[in-house]
Amino acid sequence: MKLIRLKLDVPFRSLPAGFEIDFLREWDFDRCFEFHPYCFAGRNGSGKSNVLEALAAIFYHIECIHLDYRPEGFEYDEQTNSKGFQAEICTPDAFELEYFIPISFLNQVAPNTQGKAGPCRIRIVKNAKSKPEVLWLNAKEFEEDEYKGLVRNEVKSVLPRFILGYSSGHNEILSLPFFKMRFIHFDEYRFKLILGDHYGQPEGRMVYLDEQYSQAILICHFLFPSEAIWRVFEEKVGLKGIQRFRIIIRRHHRLKSLSSTGSEDASSSPVELTSKLAGYYDENNQLQPGLIDKLTKCATANYEDHSPYEDGEGFDLYLDYWVNDATKRAFQVHFGEASGESPEVDKAKSALNLFQAFQTLLTLNNYSVDKTTKTELYQSGSLYVNETISTPASHERITRFKEGELIKAGVNGPLYVKALSDGEHQFLHTIGLCLLYRHESALFLLDEPETHLNPDWRASYISTLRAALEADAATKNVMREVLLTSHSPFVISDCRKENVIVFTKNPENQTVTWQRPTFETFGASANAITIKVFGQIETIGDYAMSKLDALRKRLEADDDPDLIIREAGKELGDSVEKVLFVNQVLKKKEGK
Repeated sequence: MKLIRLKLDVPFRSLPAGFEIDFLREWDFDRCFEFHPYCFAGRNGSGKSNVLEALAAIFYHIECIHLDYRPEGFEYDEQTNSKGFQAEICTPDAFELEYFIPISFLNQVAPNTQGKAGPCRIRIVKNAKSKPEVLWLNAKEFEEDEYKGLVRNEVKSVLPRFILGYSSGHNEILSLPFFKMRFIHFDEYRFKLILGDHYGQPEGRMVYLDEQYSQAILICHFLFPSEAIWRVFEEKVGLKGIQRFRIIIRRHHRLKSLSSTGSEDASSSPVELTSKLAGYYDENNQLQPGLIDKLTKCATANYEDHSPYEDGEGFDLYLDYWVNDATKRAFQVHFGEASGESPEVDKAKSALNLFQAFQTLLTLNNYSVDKTTKTELYQSGSLYVNETISTPASHERITRFKEGELIKAGVNGPLYVKALSDGEHQFLHTIGLCLLYRHESALFLLDEPETHLNPDWRASYISTLRAALEADAATKNVMREVLLTSHSPFVISDCRKENVIVFTKNPENQTVTWQRPTFETFGASANAITIKVFGQIETIGDYAMSKLDALRKRLEADDDPDLIIREAGKELGDSVEKVLFVNQVLKKKEGK
């Protein structure tokens, strides 16, 4: 997908009613298949992250309206759930959102589009206290109607394939819609498990990548290695692969059964939580392997530990993997995808298929959250997730990754995943996420993805992002959107000015405004960007500047110029400010 315009008709966080931001402008529509990330810049608290938060909230709302499954007690009921979900009520509650989506998305539900080229232009309009309307603005190019209001199955086909979120800090407002969807995923699995329905993958397309996915991302990439992986992971970080890892699956937790109405049935036998992911025998008595069976078949060794459970009915399944060519072939057999396009595409889709399997397993770790807390979460617009949603202790989690041992250039002996630095984790996490979804028409919402990186990696972050998302020929025609917030002049320097949005908050009335830079940011120096975008004129820190100011006052008081120059040289390192000051001292000494 490619964003065109967002307008908010009501206030949202620090964004005022009437706030409107243009992304791809009309004269650039022919660039909709090109990759140019948008960089939101500005001082802390300027409102730049609020745009990401608004988009996450909007797509969550549209998703929930069109989900086939919604949890019990999730929807509004005047008597029993007055704060439940309503299609007519959203935060923000009135908006317009326009974007392009590939015409191929509509092929199955709109037969007239078969064989047609060009993207669909979609507009989502929501008025306050009214259900959103989804319009196909350029339908006339493909069908007879000039404007077409889309119905349920058509709306689902014109949403981004995935909405992916990441935040380097605790941006609870950005993560909240994703955590809500994560619990919907769990309740969806639970519902299908207890009723005995088939379960494949979560229906919802919102995925938030936090630290629990770090090992999963690395494992998926190194089990299906490709040229793109080597270019990023080995050249930038020195990682050559993964030597071994362990997955522990707790096969003990039991859920109460459900009645035909979906409520808990205390009279029925409980169901083991992971049983839907194990295999089953079909009518011909042939074993149809499930996710856990496939992982077991790929393992170098496995065993069941019954000792933690006195009743003898549960056990912890230990799956150990020594990664070699045979291990990779096993994962190819059980998780490989054959697209028919190219080996690179096949490896990428296989890695994503395995990652989605891991996502399902990790979702089960939410089993311990009680119904009341989940209801609070579903209804909340400002809940602090990290304070409210408890994370089970390691030994109580349904799925956990352990002992991931990496192979890194220049490192002798074991290097565990957890031993990587914060910067390495962040780099591998964010770039690894983009590599996983590089062939998907997705919306990436990345909040300050470079905060822990060293200057060299910050300077090369956008070029590395490009290497990930334009890794092979098949990625050239993928219509995707990447929005990132940043305080780094190096990141801004790799973005063209039409893709840089500078946010400013008026200190008097707190109004948020934005503008594109008046100068070409692409290739501009870090100093120029620091001055013009962030308003930081000095190139040295405040404490060092105070020392320089003290020397300047001594100069004004007619202190000895030679002594001042010696002290400046002794106390201060090289900087533009120091050079200018020394020239000022010399000019005064010469009487100029």
